[in-house]
Amino acid sequence: MDIKDSHINYVEFKARDLEEIKEFYKASFGWTFTDYGPTYTAFSDSGLEGGFEKTNTEIVNGALIVLYHTDLDFIKNRIREAGGKITKDIFSFPGGRRFHFADPSENELAVWSDQ
Repeated sequence: MDIKDSHINYVEFKARDLEEIKEFYKASFGWTFTDYGPTYTAFSDSGLEGGFEKTNTEIVNGALIVLYHTDLDFIKNRIREAGGKITKDIFSFPGGRRFHFADPSENELAVWSDQ
């Protein structure tokens, strides 16, 4: 897959029970899953890669849209300059690094990089 800067690359949902959510999407749509520890599972065969993060809190807006960019510092500064707010600074995870931001309407998105 050719990953391009500034394109939507991944969608992440919240889930209260990862085994239940995997069974549901596998039975309903034929998605396949890869577990990354006890609190995260990634899905494929859905048309867009994504994952489910386990949560015990109330799920209000359970989807997180994740964009890709090779230069996280550059795009983080560009987002700030355009009026966005960084809601979670750059952190590492298996496979890369990412940060979260809020747009001017308070929609939260994330940007990740494998660099």
